[in-house]
Amino acid sequence: MLELSVPGRDSLLHPTVIYDESGYVLIDTGMPGSRDSIIGLIVQAGLEPDKLRGIILTHQDIDHIGSLPFWLSAAKPAGLDVYAHEGDRNAIDGNEPLLKVSPERMAGLIEAMPESMRETFRSFFSGDNANVTHTVEDGETLPFGGGLKVIHTPGHTPGHISLYHEASRTLIAGDAMVMNGSELSGPNPPFTPNLQQAHESLRKFAAYPIDNVICYHGGQYSRDVNKRIAELAEQA
Repeated sequence: MLELSVPGRDSLLHPTVIYDESGYVLIDTGMPGSRDSIIGLIVQAGLEPDKLRGIILTHQDIDHIGSLPFWLSAAKPAGLDVYAHEGDRNAIDGNEPLLKVSPERMAGLIEAMPESMRETFRSFFSGDNANVTHTVEDGETLPFGGGLKVIHTPGHTPGHISLYHEASRTLIAGDAMVMNGSELSGPNPPFTPNLQQAHESLRKFAAYPIDNVICYHGGQYSRDVNKRIAELAEQA
């Protein structure tokens, strides 16, 4: 679990790296401009940054896909494997607007970027690129870190996924759950268009023995995880 600072905010984001002897995959990419910071955190973790095998996106929100264009640009001409669910693919490829970012806000985000970054960002979300190279399905096991199970958890976005790392019994929840202080909570209502569906998605986690949860917003939770998730699902 990486602890990624966001300029102008006092909160952290938590992208995750899954690694084995063949290299690593990065789960979520932070806001635009975060690539160099993430590479620094990967180096601090003792990994070789040039052994990136791919990027997995839990969903389409800008704080998860924002730096994707810069990872893709740096990977040219060889390219880079990018994994996401079909439900969010069109938004990530730029073929439809991001669910929670209006065209006006997107224009503002681009305007706020350093001039050297704007064209790279704009071009990768123009609809002319297939940014997602692999779509994933509910129940699929990806061959990273000894096995990474895909759990489709829609509600926060149509294609939201969580990921279960079987070897460490760790659930990478994306935004399906958040940490409020030291407490594990359900999806954040103001940013979850289909709250009922998002609550129903929590029930899927009962099928997995979980020792740790990594929430993109808030970090790690490790106390009676399955019991706490069952409480959240029951409250919902």
